[in-house]
Amino acid sequence: MWTDPSRRDFLKHCGLGLGWLAATELLAADSPGGGPLAPRSPHRPARAHSVIHLFMQGGPSHIDTFDPKPLLNRLDGQRPPASFGDEDFQNGKFAQQELLGSRRSFARHGESGIEISDLFPQVAKHADDIAVIRSNYHEGFTHSQAQFLIHNGWPRIGRPSLGSWVLYGLGTENQNLPGFVVLLQGGVRSGPEVYGQGFLPAAYQGTSFRPGPEPILYLNPPDDAPARWQREMLDGLRALNTRHLEQRNFDSELAARLESYELAFRMQVAAPEATDISGESEATRRLYGMDDPVSADFGGRCLLARRLVERGVRFVQIWSGNGQNAIDWDGHTGCDQNHIDRAAETDRAVAGLLADLKARGLLDSTLVIWGGEFGRTPTSDGGKGRTEGRDHNPYGFTLWMAGGGVAGGQTIGGTDELGLRAVQDRVHLNDLHASILALLGLDHERLTYRHSGRDFRLTDVGGDTSLAERLTRAG
Repeated sequence: MWTDPSRRDFLKHCGLGLGWLAATELLAADSPGGGPLAPRSPHRPARAHSVIHLFMQGGPSHIDTFDPKPLLNRLDGQRPPASFGDEDFQNGKFAQQELLGSRRSFARHGESGIEISDLFPQVAKHADDIAVIRSNYHEGFTHSQAQFLIHNGWPRIGRPSLGSWVLYGLGTENQNLPGFVVLLQGGVRSGPEVYGQGFLPAAYQGTSFRPGPEPILYLNPPDDAPARWQREMLDGLRALNTRHLEQRNFDSELAARLESYELAFRMQVAAPEATDISGESEATRRLYGMDDPVSADFGGRCLLARRLVERGVRFVQIWSGNGQNAIDWDGHTGCDQNHIDRAAETDRAVAGLLADLKARGLLDSTLVIWGGEFGRTPTSDGGKGRTEGRDHNPYGFTLWMAGGGVAGGQTIGGTDELGLRAVQDRVHLNDLHASILALLGLDHERLTYRHSGRDFRLTDVGGDTSLAERLTRAG
């Protein structure tokens, strides 16, 4: 039996990952009721109870996906009209570039007649379930700025992510799994802080699951450490720590560390079962595109997201793109081919996720969000022919939502005739975040955390919920 008293060997024998302990041993003591991750009531009745965020890293082009621009197509190859020539965009470079019409074809789908490009033939079948928001905007032109804005509500490192705020506000239903899970394809342009907890207690950070049979490193115990040994060891540790705790007026950090050991022990049973998709039917695997090597990776992660939400995980984020131009949605050159490739990887999986959630009765309570950090420009960024591409455009772009009380089959807002800027029913990122929280029953002005002498919130000093009001009613 194990006798070495070193901390490293203790962690190894307990099956506890160093990263997991670092993330949990500073849990908050001031969270109401049953620990920091215990489920909590929202501020008002909620329409959504969990979130699946489909993040298209790199910035998909709205004018090639969900926001058709006939005038742009007619002016293909020309300079922008004089009415756009004075726009303060890209330091005046916009007026000197050639307009680039979309190479995609659009058609109306569903009873609602939402226009969707031929990049997404499978998602288009769910047009009546999605609400397309065409008037999003923010101020971040670079990838890192834009990703922090979309995820954290602030253009620089240090603020909590949307998932962390949701977990802080609502807790999670399953105490045997992390409440906020991140499923990456590879690298992240802005770094892991984009799904971090910022100044919130470490319990609320996103937990990244790796692909493959061991999504959480060091969770499985060594073969020579039966569960009975671990249980005895943890019971002994709890007794010693409890005595120590009583003598120190119930120090919160020690109490949190003690609970982190217990959570990791429970995860040894819950996490492998939740992440094992081998028992899913062949029909389900095909639904997610897992029978095609092109879509199998993203499809597997979408299927895993459904399994996690089904088991009470509060917030799941799925990333498309690995942070490199050639393998994400950053179409500076060959934007059309770039998007053809990315859509082939994701279209079946996203449609399969919507269909599966709906069939299982989960779509009503699960808010699904699709989008990237910004859109693309209506001008050519890479010349004619195969090199034609589009630059970043944070001033007008598209996201869509489904489920979680969202009335599908509608489009909200719009960009100008070229797709350059949001002009109708504009939705700033603060409004977007406020409305997402509202769908979850959280008041963005009441969901605050005191840090450095100030009450911070996701929406900073802005945000309104008019988008949520529109999303929850048809028309």
